[in-house]
Amino acid sequence: MSPVWVIAGKEMRDATRNRWVVSATLLLAGLGFALAFLGSAPTGTLGAKPLAVTVVSLSSLTIFLVPLIALMLAYDALVGEAERGTLLLLLAYPVSKGQVLLGKFIGHVGVLSLATIVGYGSAGLAVGLGSGGADPKSWQAFGSLLGSSVLLGAVFIALAYLVSALARERGAAAGVAIGVWLWFVVLYDMGLLGVLVASRGQIHEKIFPWLLLADPADVFRLYNLTAFDNVRAFSGMAGLSGQVDFSPRFLLVVLLVWVCVPLMGAMIVFRKREW
Repeated sequence: MSPVWVIAGKEMRDATRNRWVVSATLLLAGLGFALAFLGSAPTGTLGAKPLAVTVVSLSSLTIFLVPLIALMLAYDALVGEAERGTLLLLLAYPVSKGQVLLGKFIGHVGVLSLATIVGYGSAGLAVGLGSGGADPKSWQAFGSLLGSSVLLGAVFIALAYLVSALARERGAAAGVAIGVWLWFVVLYDMGLLGVLVASRGQIHEKIFPWLLLADPADVFRLYNLTAFDNVRAFSGMAGLSGQVDFSPRFLLVVLLVWVCVPLMGAMIVFRKREW
């Protein structure tokens, strides 16, 4: 078996022993059920599809919750191992630093994928089947939500690896990880809104959509709230989708780039740094 998959399996077993999998799954499932059923309560009056409204609600939850879980799961993947002395022991085996980092990354993405699919999937199935079934487009939108949520988590796991490779202490890595979360989830959009207000909305309509691509959370939001007509109608994004000329496939590619760039940066730093 490849060392990459051995290390990935070890990371998943460690997460299971530390109850990361159970905790993240229960958190996502609990909040997912709450938002799904509370959010779909008025859909009969509005004529909306319950599962489509659930996609809107879970998309908003994902932007705040999944990046935080990903960062807390992986911020000490390298610096924490170095502080405990286990990283040098691991590197003493016939494995390269690239294999170590890739194996850890796959393991952490596997943990987050399991928690997301089980947690959100159970909430989505309950709403879709409990409402007498859902239309195929709603199921497609929900499936895309699950996949893109995992991809968004992978972005922030990669960012956590970059932080972990650069940090000298585990505590410093935790602080920077929280800063990364605040920047991409809260502060970037606030800053963009401030620029719009200061310029009185004079930012060129062709420039503004490209500024959204500089934040993976915004890319995730654009993909899930504009890619499907039945979701877009209830998300309040119908006006924006007319101005944003990005296809769903392009937005997924942008998310993949957001995964690859920080992961490659972490790989370069990890290889050059003396541990």
